[in-house]
Amino acid sequence: QVQLVESGGGLVQTGGSTRLSCAASGRTFSRYHMAWFRQAPGKAREFVASIFWSNGGTAYLDSVKGRFTISRDNVKNTIYLQMNSLKAEDTAVYYCAARGISDSEFNYWGQGTQVTVSS
Repeated sequence: QVQLVESGGGLVQTGGSTRLSCAASGRTFSRYHMAWFRQAPGKAREFVASIFWSNGGTAYLDSVKGRFTISRDNVKNTIYLQMNSLKAEDTAVYYCAARGISDSEFNYWGQGTQVTVSS
């Protein structure tokens, strides 16, 4: 069973930085696609960034390009989301997600971690 455990986040000032971590276990993840999603109050969950564990290929939501960086540590089986130049609109619960590359949807989810950006 895949388990994803997020950590990091908290209260950050506008323009500040923070890093989220997602520790993955229960599988060999070389054939998995990993992602970060977020959900702000009263809004639908949205895709933020993703990375293919095998080749490190990445994709980003347009509004976070140049500010957020997704990366992986193959030894620690951990995914990171480095978040810089944070804005109030980045405030949300951030979720780590995983899918096998043959699966059509992200079907494994972490519990979420809150990021609040305040001036």
